Amino acid sequence: MRKIFLLTIIITATIFSACKKSSEELQVPPVGDYYPLAVGKYVTYNLDSTIFINFGTKDTVIKYQVKHQVDALITDNLGRPAYRIIRYIRKTAANAWVPDNTFMAVPTEFAVEFVENNMRFLKMKAPVRNGFAWKGNTYIDTYSLNSNVKYLDDWDYTYDSLNTKITLGALTVDSTLKIAQRDEVIGNPADLNSYSEINYGAEKYGKGIGLVYRNFLHVEYQPPRPGVGGYKQGYGVKMTMIDHN
Repeated sequence: MRKIFLLTIIITATIFSACKKSSEELQVPPVGDYYPLAVGKYVTYNLDSTIFINFGTKDTVIKYQVKHQVDALITDNLGRPAYRIIRYIRKTAANAWVPDNTFMAVPTEFAVEFVENNMRFLKMKAPVRNGFAWKGNTYIDTYSLNSNVKYLDDWDYTYDSLNTKITLGALTVDSTLKIAQRDEVIGNPADLNSYSEINYGAEKYGKGIGLVYRNFLHVEYQPPRPGVGGYKQGYGVKMTMIDHN
């Protein structure tokens, strides 16, 4: 009788666990909720571009406005449906938009790929839930001797702060999702006599909007050597949404 009672408890617990898991899976939003794609859709950003000048001895921030607009439905090299995205740029709102780059987004049922400067990023992957992680730069050549983006190697993209309300300047976005990509410091940046490196990446997506915020920074510091002073190289990009349709 005791064995029957224990078996009943185990079966009940198993059924309850399966039902709970099924219920949780139904509540997970599809990747398309935070990365909608349709011809004509656009998002406009303030762009802060960090560069290093004076032979890497000084950093400066150059400000622009950019607009990412979905231009056409196309196919990628694997024959999959994809969207061509044109980036327009201008110095201020008083200037005319000028196209300066083209990207491609490839949405699938379980992921979103984004091709920029011949690099394919795995921007999103199912399931969309806090703590889920994947290798977002897995399609990028970070291994070969000729690779100049080795700093992108082995990045873990992780969902964080799902369905969070944020304020961006004068805009309020009711539901956002943060993707933490990298937060790495190699060496001691305060030590001017040794090599150091900083790699940081994080993005936020608005439900029904797409990318609303991006912060990326890659800095390498080369210490002084005979005849050459210490210097920095790398770049930074900060994008903050100011408009969308």
